Amino acid sequence: MNEQRQQAYFKLIQSLLNCHSNNEVEEILAGNQDLLDADFVAAVEAFTEWYTQQGKENTANWLRGLASQLREALNLDNKIDLQSLSEEEIEAYYQFLMEVLQATADSNGNSQVVYPLLVTNTDKLDGVLAEILRRWGTNRLGEAKANEAEYLAAVIVGFSNLIQQFPLGSKASNMEIAITGYEVALTV
Repeated sequence: MNEQRQQAYFKLIQSLLNCHSNNEVEEILAGNQDLLDADFVAAVEAFTEWYTQQGKENTANWLRGLASQLREALNLDNKIDLQSLSEEEIEAYYQFLMEVLQATADSNGNSQVVYPLLVTNTDKLDGVLAEILRRWGTNRLGEAKANEAEYLAAVIVGFSNLIQQFPLGSKASNMEIAITGYEVALTV
C-alpha cells in the first residue's frame, strides 16, 4: 500500500470521526467506495488500538463498531476453519508461531532478529496464524502462573508490535495477527 493511499485512509477516518449523524457517516462512506477495502478496515482497527491506548474508549468503541460493520459489508469475516487443514499444516503453523515467539523473547523484540523469520514464512502470515495464536495463547495463559502469564503476555505484545509494523505480506493479515495478539495478552 502506498503512502498516498494511507493518507487517503487517514483523511477518511478523520472525516468519519467528525460526523454528527449516521446519515452523514453513510454519505461519506458512499462517496468513498473506492477506499473501502480490507486495508481500510485494517487502518480503522489500527486507529481503534491507538485510541484505546490513549484512553479514549468512546472513540475506540465507535471505530470498533465501524470496523465490524465494514468487515461484514465487505465479506471479510472469513472465520478460519482449522478442521479444513491437515495436521501437518497446523503443526507447521504452530512450529512457526513457537519459533517466532521464542525469537521475540530471546531478542527482546529486536526486529533485526524477528523479521528474517517473518520474511521466510510470509506464506504463514494469515488468518490461520491469528487463529492458532488465539487458541494457543488463550490456553497457555489460562494455565500459567501469574508471573509466567505476564511474561508470555509481554512476549505476545512484543510480537504483535513487530508484526503490525512488518512491511511485507498482507497489511490486513498482519494487522489481524497483531490485534489477535493484543486481545490474547489482554486476558492476563
